[in-house]
Amino acid sequence: QVELVESGGGLVQPGGSLRLSCLASGGTFRPYYVGWFRQAPGKEREFVAGIRRTTSRMTYADFVKGRFTISRDSFKNTVYLQMNSLMPEDAAVYYCAAAMANYGAYVPNNVGQYERWGQGTQVTVSS
Repeated sequence: QVELVESGGGLVQPGGSLRLSCLASGGTFRPYYVGWFRQAPGKEREFVAGIRRTTSRMTYADFVKGRFTISRDSFKNTVYLQMNSLMPEDAAVYYCAAAMANYGAYVPNNVGQYERWGQGTQVTVSS
C-alpha cells in the first residue's frame, strides 16, 4: 500500500523559510499530479500548489506566488514545497495529496480532485 508521508514542518519566525517534503513510499506510485494543501484551525482545507509528475507543470494559489516553490525529485519519489517569507497566516497543517486522474495540462486545485492524502505536517509561524 502506497503511503504519502510529509515531513519538514516546524516552528519558524515570520520571514523565515521551511522546506516540506512529501515522500511516496510502499510501492510503485505514479499519480498524474501531486499537490500541497493546508488547513488552519476553523478553516477549510485550501490548495497551495500542485505539480504534474511527468512534465513538472506547476500551479500556485495566488497567496503564495513568489514565496513558495513546488518541485519534484523523481529518483527519490519525493515532492517538495519550499516556503520562503513565511507569515503568521501561513500557519496550518500542510498536506500532500495525489491525483490519479489525467486532467491534461490543467493542474487540479480542488480537494475533491485528489484521492490520496498524507497525514499532514504542522507549520507554525510565530515570533
